[in-house]
Amino acid sequence: MMFKIGLSVFISFLIFASMGLDKPIPLDGEYILLIIREMLIGILLGFLAYIFFTVVQTAGSFMDMQIGFSMASVIDPLTGVSSPMLGNLKYMIAILLFLSFDGHHFLIRAIIDSYKWVPLDNQLFAHIYNGEISDFLFKSLSKMFYLSFQLAAPIVAALFLTDLGLGLLTRVAPQFNIFVIGAPLKMILGFFLLVVLFPELISQFQNLFATIFDYMEKLLQLVSGTQQPSP
Repeated sequence: MMFKIGLSVFISFLIFASMGLDKPIPLDGEYILLIIREMLIGILLGFLAYIFFTVVQTAGSFMDMQIGFSMASVIDPLTGVSSPMLGNLKYMIAILLFLSFDGHHFLIRAIIDSYKWVPLDNQLFAHIYNGEISDFLFKSLSKMFYLSFQLAAPIVAALFLTDLGLGLLTRVAPQFNIFVIGAPLKMILGFFLLVVLFPELISQFQNLFATIFDYMEKLLQLVSGTQQPSP
């Protein structure tokens, strides 16, 4: 938490040193509203980025339910709640790839560019009152579920066919103990599919990161009033 606060203050000083000196703000009654408006813009950008980062954990929970790992969840130190094992694995890989692709530089650039996109006289509260921001966030949430299911679809579909085959085996040969055979078989098949599909994570995460910055740009355009995007 201390590192997060220190990093936020450091980035704030950098932005203020580069852009804040050119835009003096009078200390009148609207000053508090301007502070709240800037906080809301930052919260919206951070929440939008967090929504799309949860795509990986949601996809991991889909795969955990099919493989049988949902009973062995682990504690996520960021949120303090239980999270899926495969979701945590893919989330850590996504963070490492995000840093290797210089995504953190693009994220800081997006924060800096937000002051160019959204002027100080912007009518953010009017956009929130009209429901444009909430509608955009709901569409972003639906896009998140679509991407998470798309990310988990190969393993989920393969294990669904495995369940179907085990069900047919139970009807043909009732003497087989399906619970003893099914759980190890699904785990072995799930691990095999993970190994086979692991190289494709790079391209999938590249598309995910491109979607994150595309939606952040659309959000800034919506807030600035220059465009009415439809995700």
